[in-house]
Amino acid sequence: MSSPAGTGAEPVITTRGLGRKYGDLDAVRATDLDVERGEVFGLLGPNGAGKSTMISMLCTMLAPSTGTASVAGHDITRSPSGVRRNIGLVFQESTLDLHLTGEQNLRFHADLYGVPRSRTGLRIREVLEVVGLWDRRKERAFAYSGGMRRRLEIARGLLHSPRVLFLDEPTAGLDPQTRRAIWRYVRRLHENEDVTVFMTTHYLEEAENCDRIAIMDAGAIVTLAPPEELKAAVGEDLVVIGTRDEDTVVALLRERFGVEAHLREGRVAFSVADGEGFIPRLFSEPGLPVTSVSVTRPSLDDVFVHHTGAALRDKEASRSERPTSFPR
Repeated sequence: MSSPAGTGAEPVITTRGLGRKYGDLDAVRATDLDVERGEVFGLLGPNGAGKSTMISMLCTMLAPSTGTASVAGHDITRSPSGVRRNIGLVFQESTLDLHLTGEQNLRFHADLYGVPRSRTGLRIREVLEVVGLWDRRKERAFAYSGGMRRRLEIARGLLHSPRVLFLDEPTAGLDPQTRRAIWRYVRRLHENEDVTVFMTTHYLEEAENCDRIAIMDAGAIVTLAPPEELKAAVGEDLVVIGTRDEDTVVALLRERFGVEAHLREGRVAFSVADGEGFIPRLFSEPGLPVTSVSVTRPSLDDVFVHHTGAALRDKEASRSERPTSFPR
């Protein structure tokens, strides 16, 4: 996806000092944030980090304790109805009426948002075709699989053509194959609808779909950048070479490139800033008995550890042992 961030356009979401307290606890610490129009923006963090609390404030379901925010040009406290008219929201928990058909769920939503009757039928077809549910529109939602219900909710969130679509843990509880399918539909909707997507997730691989990622921990955003920039900032690429003469390769790497390599499970390994750029130099040198080369870039888990001191899965485990009584 292209990244519109930094284009100079007026942000579609802005927060200044936005925070939420529960007694002495800062569920969300004072946050300054700008999300550009057309961006796919991800809030990544473990359960309990404050992601859902942030979305709840931006969607006017929860009043902030401090600071201000605007969404689609409307202040979340002074003009909540203006915010709601311009957003779509897919909750973490399903809110479909399972006794209605897919089409009936969408018609009910269209009535709530005042979509003109003359446009409702065509609009329903447009969003259902994009998420692959047009042929199943006459079936009751209880007959849908978990992935189909999530796709229907995403279609419902876009039915009234919002400027911003909020997705709170959109694939929580779904298997990896279904998660990938959901993201294919989200990308297609994002491209077709010219909508800004603001999502929360605790899946590292899912965050890769975003133009920019904000990592949130203990109520605070600790870093924010495009995924590749975040990964590049925390460490070098790992290059692993297969060879029949490890000692010669180690010596030549030191002599010709100034690289200190070591043996790792029978292969030669070393770290450089740009592994992909280094490989052509490697093969241009005569006398290097190389049979294979692989490059591993830092992962988002490496980024999370770098900024928070623990892996995301470890944060998840520790939070699950300490249930809380306030929103995430």
